[in-house]
Amino acid sequence: MSEDLANIFFVKNCSLAAIATGEKASSLVELRDQLTTVDESCLYYHFWGARLNPKFVHPQYHNDFADWVYQRLHDQILAEKLSIIDPTDYNLESLRQELIDTVERRLDDYEIALWTRKEDQFHFIRSTTVVFEKSVRIERPEDLPQIIETLSPGSIFYHFIDARRRTIDKIDDFSVWLKMFGQQYTLLIEKIQAIDPYFLSLTEVRDELVKIAHRYFRTIEIDSKARSL
Repeated sequence: MSEDLANIFFVKNCSLAAIATGEKASSLVELRDQLTTVDESCLYYHFWGARLNPKFVHPQYHNDFADWVYQRLHDQILAEKLSIIDPTDYNLESLRQELIDTVERRLDDYEIALWTRKEDQFHFIRSTTVVFEKSVRIERPEDLPQIIETLSPGSIFYHFIDARRRTIDKIDDFSVWLKMFGQQYTLLIEKIQAIDPYFLSLTEVRDELVKIAHRYFRTIEIDSKARSL
């Protein structure tokens, strides 16, 4: 690859292909037991998969486990505890353990186990990321605000969320790319990495990225003009 191409950010899009595992839970005990053995991709899907499904309102609970506990077991206390588990704070194995520990602590409070009807069971879904090439590319950091503003939710998901599984430093693709230009964009990188995508919709993540990038480069432009006077 030429030096010029090496510094170009090639935008991609993605979707999550959902795959049934056949594993399910009818009670909190069964949920706990299944969590010990299900594939890591199940955890990923049930925490992040809903982000790629358009919603008109913010969900009350931020992952499928919390939503099921509330909707089917009617345990609001546990649902809230599960909902505030932020997957960006964990790798998938430590996330698994945090889920198990949270459920087990709640089980200690139960006198009898709660069960759902068969049609209300929790069905574990695993996923694989399907990536699509796009013709969009970013050649200069200064172009970030304008181009990010046009990106689809799938592109935001791929480059800002899914990237954390792929990159060496477990960070987003935009930060990885900006680091290629040396130390000059350190402040911008820090502001980008301060965005927590878990409690935001993909559209809100995109808006935050655009706002941060616009503000950063506007400040740089103002400072540059001031120095030239």
